Amino acid sequence: MSVSITFLGGANTVTGSKYLVCHGSQRVLVDCGLFQGYKQLRLRNWNPLSVAPNRIEAVVLTHAHLDHSGYLPLLVREGFQGPIFATPGTRDLCGLLLPDSGHIQEEDAAYVNRHGLSKREQALPLYTLRDAKACLPRIKAYGFGRTFEPLPGWHATFTQAGHILGAASVLLEVGGRRILFSGDLGRTDDLMMNPPESAPAADTVLIESTYGDREHPSEDLLAELAPALQRLIKRGGVAVVPVFAVGRAQALLHAITELKNVGELPKSVPVFLDSPMAIRTTHLFSEHTATLRLTSRQIKDLTHCATMINTPEESKALAKRHGPMVILSASGMATGGRVLHHLSLYAGDHRNMIILTGYQAPGTRGATLASGAGSVRIHGHDVTVNAEIIQLQSASAHADATQLMNWLRTMPKPAPQVYIVHGDMGASDQLRSRIKRELGWSAQVPEHGATLPG
Repeated sequence: MSVSITFLGGANTVTGSKYLVCHGSQRVLVDCGLFQGYKQLRLRNWNPLSVAPNRIEAVVLTHAHLDHSGYLPLLVREGFQGPIFATPGTRDLCGLLLPDSGHIQEEDAAYVNRHGLSKREQALPLYTLRDAKACLPRIKAYGFGRTFEPLPGWHATFTQAGHILGAASVLLEVGGRRILFSGDLGRTDDLMMNPPESAPAADTVLIESTYGDREHPSEDLLAELAPALQRLIKRGGVAVVPVFAVGRAQALLHAITELKNVGELPKSVPVFLDSPMAIRTTHLFSEHTATLRLTSRQIKDLTHCATMINTPEESKALAKRHGPMVILSASGMATGGRVLHHLSLYAGDHRNMIILTGYQAPGTRGATLASGAGSVRIHGHDVTVNAEIIQLQSASAHADATQLMNWLRTMPKPAPQVYIVHGDMGASDQLRSRIKRELGWSAQVPEHGATLPG
């Protein structure tokens, strides 16, 4: 019996990763992500999958970011009854991310209905907090390097991918085939995470290509962040920093703390972490130290270097303070959450600063801000943007093109088949071309919905 892979997401786009592996009548889904960014992509979340959820027998997750895990509550609600496999770090992060996602979707729908902003009679959340909580007991954790059976006769092994806590590459062995899913690969020079482990031998590789067409700058995050915050402090402004609650928030906290410790920034400048989920995630770092390159002191500093803002009332009270100050708030691409209220309040003042901390998917508010637009749409209103926009080039948690190529080179022998996934078309195609040119391997960029040999 042959093995096939159907690309239900993460093909020709950097979001919605879902890869359905079929062997005979058995089906395993690797990653189960939400589509984010452009409206036409987000609308895919509302369309039924091409395979009924009750026909999928197991799910294996590479990591917890919502574009890899955020569809799980809907999959379970629509009939999926099998187990979900993840590393312990991914399991713990999903316990934070998925309920938060359901809660935000309920809040956003309620806001739209309350202010009459929906073109339909009533806006509905894609799924609810209750739906999210219902899927969590299905997650079974396995550590790195430990082979397990997602289904009888199928074998899977997690290896460290860097990127964020718990992130893994997945080697799936079935039907005499070895299929390697890179997941999101981290940087070899990441400030916080260990580098990805060497890639094992495989017949087929699915490799992400978020940065498949570019290289990271030579300067590190501290060198890039310091002059921006120094300018802000001189003019007494407020820096609003949209951050991903998982990974990016902690990287920025670590960077600011290190800058204060070496005297690049005054220790008196207040920093606020306004994201309950980011706060909970920060505390998780002390429970998953094996994948971190931080010292015990640096891990401890993460939870003490900022004022933690938990309640909506505390968040609103920040508006009564004067700069200089730094507010880190989710979400990282300004697609929702408390950061929208801070942007509404501070974007119009030229003394202030909006610091974008990495890749901004097309169609997001973050991409609009990065483009230099004079206004951004928030909660149905156009908000004028006069604040200085900074887009950090060194804050990404993704491997760049050369690091992706180097990861492939760690394989013991050439992979006969490479599929380029999880990237915009330009980035994916450039990586495909580079693989063919430099390695001489066969590589292609799958179409969304395509079924190809595994």
